[in-house]
Amino acid sequence: MVATLTFFAIRLIPGDPAEAILGGPGSQTSPEALAAVRAEYGLDQPVLVQYLAQLARLATGDLGRSYSLNQDVAPLLIGQLGGTLLLAVLALGVAWLLALGLATWSTRGGRVAWSVGSGLEIVAAALPHFWLATALIVLFSVWLGWLPPISTPGVAGLVLPVLTLAVPLAGFLGQIMRESLLTALESPFVLSARARGESERGVRWVHSIRHAALPAISLSGWAFGSLISGAVVVETIFARPGLGRTLLNAVTVRDVPVVVGAVLIVAVGYILMTLLTDLAQRIADPRLRTR
Repeated sequence: MVATLTFFAIRLIPGDPAEAILGGPGSQTSPEALAAVRAEYGLDQPVLVQYLAQLARLATGDLGRSYSLNQDVAPLLIGQLGGTLLLAVLALGVAWLLALGLATWSTRGGRVAWSVGSGLEIVAAALPHFWLATALIVLFSVWLGWLPPISTPGVAGLVLPVLTLAVPLAGFLGQIMRESLLTALESPFVLSARARGESERGVRWVHSIRHAALPAISLSGWAFGSLISGAVVVETIFARPGLGRTLLNAVTVRDVPVVVGAVLIVAVGYILMTLLTDLAQRIADPRLRTR
């Protein structure tokens, strides 16, 4: 389904894939050269024939050859995958920490903390990646000069891209964790723990947090997909090599094999992340293991 939707969606973009193979729209190639390339790559065939041929290649694990880069798609995407996965995993971890800290503070700090925490979560969740990235560059790179405006090797080059992806996600996760934590703190098992003399810290960090984290764990699979889609914007703004930036460039030049291959890799990663999320839920919630 993913391969089908991607194949026909890329066909709706104006332009000729044969021009991408020959260097792009500005290459000023002759009609004879375009015709030869279309015949070589099967682009002169009906769209349905091209689609079935692509499915046949994908069924054998062949992602094809890039039109614009003239190299095999599989090693190209694998080489870019590591940077994007690192960015997504770090952003997910930072988002969890921010959401957990904000939810814990807002549920124990009284009505003012509750109102401030709720407002921060709503604002964070509504921030577009491109706006937040620009604001972080202006603040930390232009005004303060603490961090590089583009991604560089090392930890410093990761800070702004990771924060750009993590802050909006932390807003979503924080809202869910706060409500779940409040519900858990009012549950009978917490009252029983307090009656046994459990300290307030123990009640929160031993008994309540695990239950409050369950809804956020179930959303981590969706969060991973959101981070990968956000990486397209973030990698472009911060000039960071990765799968998202490669995908954007491929869409721009209508490089169909690269687009289909990248989307398939993201889809497989989303499925694997969903399976890991289900496993984490079973570990955190003994009731699921009992069932």
